[in-house]
Amino acid sequence: MDRFRRNFLNQLGAAGALAVGMITGLLRSGKALAVEWNKTAFDSTTLAEALKNMAGVGATESKDILIKAPDHAENGAVVQIEVTSNIQGTTSLVLLIEKNPRPLLADLAFSNGAESYTFLRAKFAETSRIRVLARAGGKTYFATKEVSVTTSGC
Repeated sequence: MDRFRRNFLNQLGAAGALAVGMITGLLRSGKALAVEWNKTAFDSTTLAEALKNMAGVGATESKDILIKAPDHAENGAVVQIEVTSNIQGTTSLVLLIEKNPRPLLADLAFSNGAESYTFLRAKFAETSRIRVLARAGGKTYFATKEVSVTTSGC
């Protein structure tokens, strides 16, 4: 009986703390913290359309964006991509795969002072270039890397 009472009081205390956190605004639902996403850009079917919807037209090429991906991927279903931007004050990274049915792969935002780095796995429909856009100081920069794919992943 003592164990039941102890568990009940622990759960009641946790529920009370959770309620206080939500009422005071210290805790918010995931939806409240989520950033609005650019549906038109993610629904784009061509690279030019995706770049236009991401405001990536007219970007300047930069050697400070490092893309680490295999030169040859045996299976296009799982290709590992690692991106680091060494551009000071990078606020976002956008990854696109040029020949995929939906070229826009990711749109990542970084808080002030956060390291602009990402590691992800992507599907490639065919041999294609990865294009990475980095935004910093109101300007947009880009870098590309070709990945040769043996077997389609899309």
